[in-house]
Amino acid sequence: MPVLGGLWAQDLGLRDPGQGVGADVTAGVTPNEEDEGPPSPVWGPLGSSPVTCGALSLALELPALLRQLRAAWRARRGGPRGPEQGQTPGAWRVEVEELGQDAEEKSAQRAADGILARGHAGVLLAERRGSYPLIDLRILNTNVQQGVLEAGSRRSVKRQLSFQRYCHASRLLRGQVPRGPGSLHLLDHHYLGQATHMLSKVGTWNFDIFLFERLTNGYSLVTLMCHLLNVYGLIQHFHLDMVKLLRFLGMVQDDYHSHNPYHNALHAADVTQAMYCYLKESKLAELLSPTDVFLGLLAAAAHDVDHPGVNQPFLIKTGHHLASLYQNTSVLESHHWRSTVGMLRESGLLSHLPLCMRQDIEQQLGSLILATDISRQNEFLSTFREHLNHQSLDLHQAPHRHFILQIALKCADVCNPCREWNLSRQWSERVCEEFYRQGDIEKKFALEVSPLCNQQEDSVPSIQIGFISHIVEPLFEEWCRFTEPSPLSHTMMDLLQQNKTCWMGKEQVGGEVARGRTAPSLFRRTSVAVCTGLEGCVGPREG
Repeated sequence: MPVLGGLWAQDLGLRDPGQGVGADVTAGVTPNEEDEGPPSPVWGPLGSSPVTCGALSLALELPALLRQLRAAWRARRGGPRGPEQGQTPGAWRVEVEELGQDAEEKSAQRAADGILARGHAGVLLAERRGSYPLIDLRILNTNVQQGVLEAGSRRSVKRQLSFQRYCHASRLLRGQVPRGPGSLHLLDHHYLGQATHMLSKVGTWNFDIFLFERLTNGYSLVTLMCHLLNVYGLIQHFHLDMVKLLRFLGMVQDDYHSHNPYHNALHAADVTQAMYCYLKESKLAELLSPTDVFLGLLAAAAHDVDHPGVNQPFLIKTGHHLASLYQNTSVLESHHWRSTVGMLRESGLLSHLPLCMRQDIEQQLGSLILATDISRQNEFLSTFREHLNHQSLDLHQAPHRHFILQIALKCADVCNPCREWNLSRQWSERVCEEFYRQGDIEKKFALEVSPLCNQQEDSVPSIQIGFISHIVEPLFEEWCRFTEPSPLSHTMMDLLQQNKTCWMGKEQVGGEVARGRTAPSLFRRTSVAVCTGLEGCVGPREG
C-alpha cells in the first residue's frame, strides 16, 4: 500500500525480526514487483503470496508486524536507532521530509476516496477483514482511540469476535490457537466459559435463550447454528466451507429486524433450539437422514427472516409490493423462503453440491417455511390427526418424514406457552407489544385496527388465553400422541396448563374477566386470527 510504503519503505529498509536487525526485506525486488510485495520467509510453508501493505507483509503475525512499525517510526523520527549507517543526518532529514510530503499527499487522496479514514491500524484491519484472522485487540484499541468504528464495521467486528469465541470453545478449526497474554480466548475466558456451559445444555427444555443472547453479544443465532451443525456432523457431511457458512449465517442474522419486539433473530434462535429438542425425540432421531436434520435446522433459523413486524392483512390493505408479488397468499412466508434462497445463493454455501441436490434442498426448505403460515393451521392439524388415528405414518418414507418436520417446525414456532413461566411471559409480552405497535400505526393512518392489535381492548392475558386454547393446545395434544411416550411432551403439556392458569389468574386480578370472555369468541369468528409472532394475524375466515 503506497501510504506505508512511501512513508517508511525506501529510507528504513524495514526490519524483519526473523532476518536479523537491519535486514532489508525489499532487497532484490524490482519496481514492478514492489507493489506485489516480496515473499516473506516467515510464511514460506504456506506456499501462497502474502497480502502486502507497501513493503510490509501482512502475512506476518501481528506482533512481528507491530514491532516493524514501531522500529520504522523510531527510525523515521531519529529515535534510539537513529539514521541508517552511511547516511548523514541532514540528508536523512531532507529525505524524510520529502517522503513525508509525498505520504501526506497520498494520504489526503485516500482520505478523499474514503479509503483511509481511521489511521494506519484501520487500514490494516480493513485489509484483513473478510477472511478469518485472529483479531489482535491492540489493533482494535488503536482504532477506538483514533475514532469510533462505523456502524457496519463495528457490527462485522462484533460478529467475528462472537464467532471466534465459539470456535475456540468447540475447536471447529483445528489450527493452533495463540496462548499469549493478548490472545482473545484468555481475555474472554470467563465469558467463554459461561457460553460453553450453556451450549452443553442446549438440548434441555429450560434453556434460557435470553441469557445466551447476552453471552454471545447478540449473535445467539449464528453461534447456536454453528454448534448444532457441528454436533450433528453436518459440516463434514456436506463439506461446508466454514467461511461461507459464517457469511450465510451472518446474513441471516442481519436480515432479521432487531427493532421488532418479537420477530427478530432471538425468536429464530429460540425456535431453532426448540427444533433441536424435537429432532432428538426417540421416534425421530433414529430415522432422520442428515438432509432432514439440515433442512429442519436451516428452516427454523430462517423461517421469519426479514419480517417487517406487521402481519399479512396489514400488507394487503396498505398495498404493499410483497402482497402484490405473492398475490395475497402466504405473503410473509413466501418472502422468508425466497430471501433465504437468495442468501444461500449469494453466499455460495451449497455451490459445491450437484445442481439437482441444491434445487431439492431449496424446494424442501420452501415447503417447511410455508408450513408456518398460521392460516393453514387447520389443514395441517386435520391431516396430522388423521395419520395418527389410522396409524399410517411411516417414517421410513421421505414424504412422511418431511411432513413430520413441518409439524415439528410449527410446534417450535408456537412453543412459547410451553416454556417455563419466566421465559413464556417474556415472549408473550413481546408479541403483544408488536401487535400493539401495528395497531398504533393503523390508528395513525385511519385504518381499521386488526384483531388483537388494540391495546385498549385486547389485554395480554386475554390474547394469551385465546391463543393457548385455540391454537397451541390442539396442536401439542396431537404432537404428544405422536411422540408418546415422551418425557419432553409431558413436560410441555404440564407447563402449558400451568401458564394458562397463570394468565387466567392475571385476567381476573386485572378486573378484565369480560374482555377475557370476549377473546375466545373472537378466535372462533376468525378461526386463526391469532398468532404469537409466527407470521402475524390473518384475515377472518368463516367456520
